[in-house]
Amino acid sequence: MSIDPENAPGPVVRPYAMTGGRTRSRYELAIEALVFTTPLGEERALSLNLEQQTIAAMCRQVRSIAEIAAGLRVPLGVARVLVGDMADEGFVRVHQQPDRDEAPDLALLERVLSGLRKL
Repeated sequence: MSIDPENAPGPVVRPYAMTGGRTRSRYELAIEALVFTTPLGEERALSLNLEQQTIAAMCRQVRSIAEIAAGLRVPLGVARVLVGDMADEGFVRVHQQPDRDEAPDLALLERVLSGLRKL
């Protein structure tokens, strides 16, 4: 059974429990960082926990950290930790601008904003 990200229920447990009490990921993930599910993530999706299954399903299409947080109905920090854990395991890949001091790409921000409005 796969999770439909559009109709996924809100979190059943507190965000603190989802991350094991961690508030930071090993990675500094910007809210506009783009995430997509890897073939390994697709292969192992059914063995993941509910939040990870939802992320894997959502990221079959490239999504930003902000879109993932909104889709899961969790704070950005929780989404960053969950995505960071999945990236460590090879279930997702993350792409972000190499130098965070540069101004973000306006077209990218417009796509993220458009995606958020669709939610």
